[in-house]
Amino acid sequence: MFIKGIFLLLATSAVCHGVNLVDSFKALRLEREYAQYMRKRANFINDEEKQSLGSDLTLNDKEKIVNERLMELKKAEIDQGLSDPASFIPWNHFFSVLDRINSSELFHIIQKMPKGGILHAHDTALCSTDYVVSLTYRDNLWQCEDTTTGALQFKFSREAPPSTDSCSWTLVKTEREAQGEEEYNSKLRSQLSLYTTDPINHNRDVDSIWRQFMGLFGVNSGLLMYAPVWREYYYQFLTEMMEDGVQYLELRGTLPQLYDLDGKVYNEEENLQIYYEETQRFMRENPTFIGAKFIYAPVRVVTEPDQPALMQKVVDLHNKYPNFMAGFDLVGQEDKGLPLIDFSKNLLSLPDSIDFFFHAGETNWYGETDENLVDAVLLGTKRIGHGYAITKHPRVMREIRRKNIAVEVCPISNQVLRLVSDIRNHPMIYFMANDLPIVISSDDPSFWEATPLSHDFYIAFLGMTASYHDLRILKQLAMNSITYSSMNRSEKDRATKLWQAEWDKFINEMAASLA
Repeated sequence: MFIKGIFLLLATSAVCHGVNLVDSFKALRLEREYAQYMRKRANFINDEEKQSLGSDLTLNDKEKIVNERLMELKKAEIDQGLSDPASFIPWNHFFSVLDRINSSELFHIIQKMPKGGILHAHDTALCSTDYVVSLTYRDNLWQCEDTTTGALQFKFSREAPPSTDSCSWTLVKTEREAQGEEEYNSKLRSQLSLYTTDPINHNRDVDSIWRQFMGLFGVNSGLLMYAPVWREYYYQFLTEMMEDGVQYLELRGTLPQLYDLDGKVYNEEENLQIYYEETQRFMRENPTFIGAKFIYAPVRVVTEPDQPALMQKVVDLHNKYPNFMAGFDLVGQEDKGLPLIDFSKNLLSLPDSIDFFFHAGETNWYGETDENLVDAVLLGTKRIGHGYAITKHPRVMREIRRKNIAVEVCPISNQVLRLVSDIRNHPMIYFMANDLPIVISSDDPSFWEATPLSHDFYIAFLGMTASYHDLRILKQLAMNSITYSSMNRSEKDRATKLWQAEWDKFINEMAASLA
């Protein structure tokens, strides 16, 4: 009766107004089809959202209050970007928008947020540049400036180290007084990070930026490898982590030889002992700190004849610290270093108790360096460092899903080291959209003058997530850092409780401030 009534009404209207009845029926059918289309579209988008990272989390009432403000700020950033694309922060190089980020309310909220752990960071690229500069005010510190490259070298010594044709040593205190404190410190800072006010035109290709990047480790080495500083530097980073809302660390390190004023040279085991002792001390003094583990990660230039000795060193270190030493990796520019296939035979000789956390796919090449991804998966890696090229390898993708291998994504590092320009084009967005195993890490925050983790979380949230992704995806990323850590089950249970307590505290305080 209802349908007949509609038809009668249309017919009457058509007669009264001289409208063709066929056109009226077409209009009705179009409205019905359009309504069906809009329902299908809503279901389509809803299905996509349901399969993305964090979509299965439910926010409580206080989290919803925080989320409302978080999304207001995110929407404002996106709206400005739609109006003026060049102003959108993830479109820009990190260095050119660092001041804007640091003054952003959205960043400040993320900085306060408990973010779990950092699962990918390197030993001598951790602490703030301000702290590293402060180390140069210590007694017995000498420097020389290479006459060929202009690079600074440092060494702690009671007397001047022997000079060479290209390097004449003077006390840092004397140089600072001669040049003036401001000028000296400015020059020093330029050799402690890659930060520049003209990042687009500076080191435009991958190889040139990597040469400068590796040079920073050289400047740091004499300064940080002084044993007392090495100890304090690590403790300082744990402090900066906690201040940045990070409660756990898995540190990659090369275990270089340390030295002291008495001429002692510390071997790898003694170096690792320092890390272990300072971790234990920090845990005692900071009850909300979850802890730290170490991943031994020498540079990927060890030739085949020397690899058996390296493997034995890995075994010895693991036997000495079976719980603290999480596993093994190889580091350095993948495009220039030896591929994993060249290490595979010797790696297979290691006992099953030693886990792998391989850097792989940190490249734009296809069918070249990126094949490290294949070897990483076949060798049984527990996580993949960077994995930028993963989406080019469907079989690797399937294995990652099947074996639950997390990818350690370092957005700012990938941009600074010339893999991606606009963060919105980062291939790991696919992992976000499909709820694949992923964690956000910072790699070498000291060298980009970034915080231990908050800047990377901010860039990922604004540039690698959909406009509708909210607090749930940030919460899931924090939880992922515990889930995909190398901690055992009981350690993860404890870590989850410590993180949850900090998360609840953060939510309660934020909600109260917004009420």
